[in-house]
This record gives sequence, C-alpha cells and structure tokens, in this order.
Amino acid sequence: MISPRFLFRFAAPCRKLKPLWPPAGPLHACYRLPAPAELGDEPSYADVRAAWSEEGLRFTLRVSGKRHPPRCRETHPDESDGFHLLIDTRNRHDVHRATRFCHEFVFLPAGAGRRLDEPVVLQVRINRAREDAPRAPQSALAVKAERRIDGYLLECFVAAAALTGFDPQEHRQLGFHYWIQDHELGLTTWCAPRELPHFDNPTLWGTLELVD
Repeated sequence: MISPRFLFRFAAPCRKLKPLWPPAGPLHACYRLPAPAELGDEPSYADVRAAWSEEGLRFTLRVSGKRHPPRCRETHPDESDGFHLLIDTRNRHDVHRATRFCHEFVFLPAGAGRRLDEPVVLQVRINRAREDAPRAPQSALAVKAERRIDGYLLECFVAAAALTGFDPQEHRQLGFHYWIQDHELGLTTWCAPRELPHFDNPTLWGTLELVD
C-alpha cells in the first residue's frame, strides 16, 4: 500500500530570526514545521521547528513519549537515537544522487564524553553521493541538549560556513528532509515514506522556503 505522502511534494516555510545563535530558549510555536508523518502510519512523536538568517539555520527538536533514556554513541551515529538533517542548498529534485550542495548532519542528545551523556553533532557522508559536500569546520556546527522526563530537547545550529552554496539572497528555497531514529518509539521521517531510499535520494526530499 502506497503511503499518502508519496502522492505529494512537500514545502514548508522557514521564518527568519535574529540573532539565531546561541539560543535564548526553544523556538516559538510559530516556527513549527508541519509533520507529514501524521498522514501515514509512521509514529509522530517529535515537534520540529526551524529558523534561518544569514548566519545559517537553526532547528529545535522535542521528542516526547519516552520512558527510557536515549541510546546514543558518537562512534555509531547510524545506530543511535537522534536527528538526521538533510539540506540541499540548490533544491534540486531532478537528480537521484547527492551533489556537493547536499549535506547530512546528525545531532544526538547524548553519546559523547566520559559518561556518554554529552550531545553530539557530526557531518556525515551521504551514501551513493555523486560528489561529497566539503567537510564543515566543527566550529560551524553546534548542539545543546536538555533531558526531559518523557524525552529530550535538542537545539541544533548549522552555520552558513557549513553549507556549501548557502546564499539566501539568490536561493530562497532549500532541499530539505529529516528523519528521527528512536529505539523505543520507532523511525519517523519528514516528507518521504521510510520504505523509500529517502536518506540518499534528493528527488524524495521536500523544500524549505526561507521567508522573512
């Protein structure tokens, strides 16, 4: 049975915010992105919000409904609970393999430090990419995490320096997709059904529209 999301191409507005980082608190509800997972049979346990400025992009992720701590290890991001973010600064939907303008970042609520309780942010290579995006300096990525009684809150920042081709004056639309992995609550994706190769095929990603 085909997921209802397969029948649509999704786009969502991303509102401007200054200053973007460091965060003074979670993004307001007006920055919340729609959750297309609610159209299908995937779990919908996450609240994702997004903002932009010339500084880069910021995301707030709130995961709720958990009874156990997240399972995370910095050395095994693909097997950890966390937030996988995909950005194409050229918003191409006619190429099946990622280009140098396509980026994947992983944000984990834990997994680093001696006690594995510190958050993690990584840039990872996109599988089957035609050309890899340049490696971002670690100083251009930031993450803050807060444990909640029923889950966690992540504050995520990707500076413009980490995004090859990021130019809001010329390109007001970004190819955009995310998926969230959780051993307890399951896998949830943004616009592409999880049965499809959404993790490396830009034709399956949606669009983030940068608005003032």
